[in-house]
Amino acid sequence: MATETEETREDGRLTRGRKTRASILDMAADLASVDGLEGLSIGRLAVATGMSKSGLFAHFGSKEELQVATYFHARERFLAEVILPPREFEPGRERVDALVAGWLRYMRTEVFKGGCFFSEVRTEFGSREDGPVRQVVVKGTLRWLELLARELDALPGDRDVEQMAFEIDALGTAANYRFQLLQDPAVFDQAAAAIAVRLDAATVY
Repeated sequence: MATETEETREDGRLTRGRKTRASILDMAADLASVDGLEGLSIGRLAVATGMSKSGLFAHFGSKEELQVATYFHARERFLAEVILPPREFEPGRERVDALVAGWLRYMRTEVFKGGCFFSEVRTEFGSREDGPVRQVVVKGTLRWLELLARELDALPGDRDVEQMAFEIDALGTAANYRFQLLQDPAVFDQAAAAIAVRLDAATVY
């Protein structure tokens, strides 16, 4: 039976291991937001983090495993920045407005170095052959659109929520691409105004 000291040491190693893995994935997500998941490799990450390749292989056994882990780590950051805060509001227009505002703010403030991590990888894997990483990206994209549609469905009136979710996603994604190219934050105000007009029109009944 392990002594209290041995258990404490083991807990400390596990905690340090989790922190190290999280810091590696923070860097990986930033790199992938600029160059895509295919541009991410154990070697490149080793240079960026100052770790050895063997040290990184202890956390990720392959490039594909690293790519998938990076996607899910980025999703956790997205949940914290965009998805969870609006849940303090009851379903309805105030909650939708908070969700949209948080999403646009996440892109404007560049939570990830290259802007919206998910816009980057969606574009990257759009025409690639199917595989484990592409499946994760596709599933994540559908979940985001489904979440938007569910929140929109709580608004008063009758509307095509899937169509509205498509339009809102398209406007925000376009603003992110324009911002990354021109570095003009006003594009997010334009996107917010266009989304507000669409929401106002949809809730008139």
